[in-house]
Amino acid sequence: MKALTVASGILFWTLVIGVTALIFLSGPEPAEVVQIDTAPSAPPAAGSPSSIGLPPGFSVTGPAMAPARPGPPVARQPNAPTLAPPAARQPNAPTLAPPGQDTNMVPTAPGQVPAPPALPGRSGALEDEGENVAAVPSSAPGASTPDPNTPDADTPGPSASAPKVALASLVPGIDRSTDEPLPEAPQPTVVEESPYGPLPKVAEDGSRPSDVYARPSDYAAVEGGPPRVAVLLNGLGVPGAADGDIIKGLPPPVSLAYGAYGRGLQERVTKVRTAGHEVFLAIPLEPNNYPSTDPGPHALLTTLPPKDNIKRLQWAMSRYAGYIGVTNYMGAKFQSDLGSVAPVFEELKRRGLLYLAGGSTDGSVTDRVATALELEYEVADVQLDDGRMDRQLAKLEAAAKENGTAIGVAKAAPGTVKRIADWAGSLERKGLVLVPVSAAVRTPRQG
Repeated sequence: MKALTVASGILFWTLVIGVTALIFLSGPEPAEVVQIDTAPSAPPAAGSPSSIGLPPGFSVTGPAMAPARPGPPVARQPNAPTLAPPAARQPNAPTLAPPGQDTNMVPTAPGQVPAPPALPGRSGALEDEGENVAAVPSSAPGASTPDPNTPDADTPGPSASAPKVALASLVPGIDRSTDEPLPEAPQPTVVEESPYGPLPKVAEDGSRPSDVYARPSDYAAVEGGPPRVAVLLNGLGVPGAADGDIIKGLPPPVSLAYGAYGRGLQERVTKVRTAGHEVFLAIPLEPNNYPSTDPGPHALLTTLPPKDNIKRLQWAMSRYAGYIGVTNYMGAKFQSDLGSVAPVFEELKRRGLLYLAGGSTDGSVTDRVATALELEYEVADVQLDDGRMDRQLAKLEAAAKENGTAIGVAKAAPGTVKRIADWAGSLERKGLVLVPVSAAVRTPRQG
């Protein structure tokens, strides 16, 4: 009997202890995951214990963290800081706002209005801070406001670095952009020695002979202003000819072309450049009726291999310095032969020269090659001495009014020079302006 009583007691207390343990261990529901309910009312000071950085590999574009249990969203605190993108996040950035409270990722300070989100740039990517800060031009120290009319630095061509010109200063008449003599030639930076003599080259800083030796003009590479007319007189540098007497009285913007066969060519070129005229080199090219018409012993021929034509071209280029480009002396057959033109134009491009075709022959081949090589190139619009001079000058004026610019070429002769000088004096009342050929080549054409 006593043993039964003891066993009953043990069973009773075992049940009591088991039920109690089951109640405490199971609980009414699972434990909750604790979430931060509010953010600090103001950003903590840099370096404070509550200041944190982004963990390695964190991405603001990843999936949002869900709250531990459904419930009403926590109210946004007025001055709560928010998360910045990884690229702008600082090591001691303000504490993160709780997940789901805000989608603005820009840190804000009390009373500060958040900046608008970044917009895609020209490349399609978000623009960084550097793209929105204008560079201070070296010519204007301390400048802080960018000029919206300034072309991009990547824009190729002379206009990228050219100073701005007020359209009001672009008046009809004769281009008076400079009264200074043109710089001496040769300029050491754009000259290299060769077995034939000095040859033009592009300088180490990118300067080209076509820029260095050109007559400065406010009308070059500028849209607007009066229509431009330009004139190139060729046939100069002929042995025994008195060039100085022929061109006396010409306005300085008239450009001159000297051949390669005369004597004392550098002295002649230096003299006319001192008077303000820019110069072209006239190279002898094969005509249609060669050899009945012979442009000389160093003419470039379609029957020669390219390397021999380049040697002849370099011989001609070494006769003097100071020219901005090349024009043709004869050359109807040569300029229509693709295999002959391409190596020559490539050499001119490499040496920083431009090319003006006289306009007496079909320019389809030269046009195509120059475009492919991105060679500065133009074709004369009017042969001024091909018929009555007055009629040809009227054609030149009409072409300029239609296209914005036009170029005429003529052989230098006393009667021609006088007529051009008289005509130049009438341009102001006609609303036209006489510019150097280089300015006409670089002026955008209309239509």
